[in-house]
Amino acid sequence: MLQLITILNRCHRFPGFVYQQARFSSDHKSIEIAVRPRKGSAAVCSRCHQPAPGYDQLSERRFEFIPFWGFLVFLLYSMRRVDCRSCQAVVVEEVPWGDGKRTLTRAYTLFLARWARRLSWKETAEAFRTSWEKVFDAVEHVVTFGMEHRVLGQIDAIGVDEIQYAKGHKYLTLVYQIDLGVTRLLWVGKERTIESFQGFFTAMGRDVISKIAFVCSDMWEPYLKLIRENCSEALHILDRFHIVANMNKALDNVRAEETSRMKREGRVPVLKKSRWLLLRRSENLGVEQHFRLRDLLRYNLKTVRAYLLKEAFQQLWEYSSPAWAGKFLDEWCRQTMRSRIEPMKKIARSLRNHRELILNYFRAQKLLSSGVVEGLNNKAKVTMRKSYGFRTYRVLELALYHSLGKLPEPESTHDFF
Repeated sequence: MLQLITILNRCHRFPGFVYQQARFSSDHKSIEIAVRPRKGSAAVCSRCHQPAPGYDQLSERRFEFIPFWGFLVFLLYSMRRVDCRSCQAVVVEEVPWGDGKRTLTRAYTLFLARWARRLSWKETAEAFRTSWEKVFDAVEHVVTFGMEHRVLGQIDAIGVDEIQYAKGHKYLTLVYQIDLGVTRLLWVGKERTIESFQGFFTAMGRDVISKIAFVCSDMWEPYLKLIRENCSEALHILDRFHIVANMNKALDNVRAEETSRMKREGRVPVLKKSRWLLLRRSENLGVEQHFRLRDLLRYNLKTVRAYLLKEAFQQLWEYSSPAWAGKFLDEWCRQTMRSRIEPMKKIARSLRNHRELILNYFRAQKLLSSGVVEGLNNKAKVTMRKSYGFRTYRVLELALYHSLGKLPEPESTHDFF
């Protein structure tokens, strides 16, 4: 036990306090370490954080420390009360290893929070023989500290998107910093509404928002409106991923409608089981799938014409010049409007309406897109899946900031993790 005290003095030592004794508990399932004030040291007021004369001493408290070789570890200390002249009150002293009435030490709080970033919160609690509530308290404490001490600095580019977090079309609005070399979650908003997204601009402040040079988003009108109003000087880039996803959705609608019509007319079901042949990029198809696709393209079907339009559109992303990209986009839209395929014509009308925002991708020299945002969204979904969903919005918010926010952490006497 003397060796354990030596280790603690090396990695978890605080001026003014002494590790007096270490012993096993009566059931030999935990280790108890008695702590006492160093002789001549003054207690510190927990309100004003200044030394103050002693008043009396309270009963012994147990502070949960990091488990050691399968044994639970507790620091035992009788808190002193001080008669603080500055606060003009009798106040419980401040101890450097704990916060307020929390039973977890600061070191154990940070230890649990770091493991909760790797494992689910339930698995973290089971691994270290503690409760889910204590893991939640540790994460909440670390995230709260991180948000209070976060330095936003210069933010050049942001990406805006939404993810579904519960049944019944419940969404979160997520805003990420997507600067080259710096990607992190900046803000989480409940629901996908104008009021929710406006909360981001309010939270960041005018100074930060005015310096944003690039914004990536999809074509949802409330996003476009608020970005125009709050980031009028920024280059607004429409999300390439969502444009392609909308085009695939239109193609799938054409395929489904034509398949149903051919079935009603008693024709050969040549489109049966062809969905992924048409939706996947040709370079991602196997050899057998290439042969099946080649046979399918011989038919004069609306689905085939829609597929060819979709594949031709991919050439847009190969341009570097905004002018040439704009010419290609205009020509593609003209051909599509003459195709008499309504779902594809709807896509063409949408692209015409947002032409300049699409070309901003090329004006930004193709350096920024929402591909980074989609990657971060996948990490957010993994965070939610790890715990099979969260019961409340508050818990989900803490988990996302903890996993993706890259927040600063409280200082510790030793890196126990």
